[in-house]
Amino acid sequence: MNRFLNHLEEWLIAFLIGAATLVIFFSVVHRFLSGVPYIQDYTVRMNVSWAQELCIFMFVWMAKFGAAYGVRTGIHVGVDVIIRKLTGKPQRMLILFGLLAGALFTGTVASLGANFVYHIAQTDQTSVDMEIPMWWVYLCVPLGSSLMCYRFLQVAWNFAHGEDLPHHDHGHVEGVEDVAAAPAAKGAHA
Repeated sequence: MNRFLNHLEEWLIAFLIGAATLVIFFSVVHRFLSGVPYIQDYTVRMNVSWAQELCIFMFVWMAKFGAAYGVRTGIHVGVDVIIRKLTGKPQRMLILFGLLAGALFTGTVASLGANFVYHIAQTDQTSVDMEIPMWWVYLCVPLGSSLMCYRFLQVAWNFAHGEDLPHHDHGHVEGVEDVAAAPAAKGAHA
């Protein structure tokens, strides 16, 4: 199940980033071509007013699921001055408290968000440009917050059972070989 969620989370974030980039690119090219003689006769007939709204919605969805990804991979910024001063059991207890507080907060947001989505679905409210039901847009709040709550609980469970907290190395680039390890690896193959 975790493997499926990991892939779904990563795929959704990558898809939303890529799709938003393409929509923005299309919109910018359209705007540029609308000022070019002869071509503008064709481009001004196209209504691209929906592009900005779609990109905003995609970025909101990406942010909600990206936050859950951040909890899982340890890339969220945190204030850990006090935690670093502590050692042993007090440090572990404070970390667990923080993780469980994060789970409580995101679980509360998910619950309130689900209630909001339920009530807005009872209305006929639609978005301005795309005219899609607004509850589709707001659905990212309970879904993303539920996933983030699950990730907080997952990290807390693993930490309570002896695993380290997820840590993201900001110097590591996926697919790029470590410079220090490269000469050693070449020497081993020679």
